[in-house]
Amino acid sequence: MFCDQLSHIVRRELTSLRGQIEAYPTEEMIWELPPGITNSAGTLTLHLVGNLRHYIGAMLGKSGYVRNRPAEFADRDVPRDELLRLINQAMEDTQTAFSTLADAQLDDQYPIPIGGVHMNIRDWMFQTLSHLAYHLGQIDYHRRILSGENHTVPAIRPADLPTAKPVED
Repeated sequence: MFCDQLSHIVRRELTSLRGQIEAYPTEEMIWELPPGITNSAGTLTLHLVGNLRHYIGAMLGKSGYVRNRPAEFADRDVPRDELLRLINQAMEDTQTAFSTLADAQLDDQYPIPIGGVHMNIRDWMFQTLSHLAYHLGQIDYHRRILSGENHTVPAIRPADLPTAKPVED
């Protein structure tokens, strides 16, 4: 049950990421770096996709994905359609991994140390979700700064949680 909830939230966040990238008025804006910003939305998208495909898809789902983290921060001007394809691939890889993960495994040690420490899978999933949400917020602000739009793309809505039910009056 908890693995299903994790799967749902990762899918929701990747759907939000896709919505953010689609909402940029021009493809060029995805790669712009306004003063004081070190990573474009394109860079953050490549980073999030690489992170999820590696830490969930490959490490937990045995997808075979091999991460190239330096390229996530070095590649530029990847077309929007390719970014969307990569987001879809991350969705597929993570959902496949979650379909093989049982709740009882969440207390098992994560397969590799991270940052010089070992932790259980549950803690790493919380860390991964926090990382994903952090960068999604950065992408939202990046888009609004560059486009001048003051609206956000619907993201992390409580109504999208698997247990959400409308309030009856």
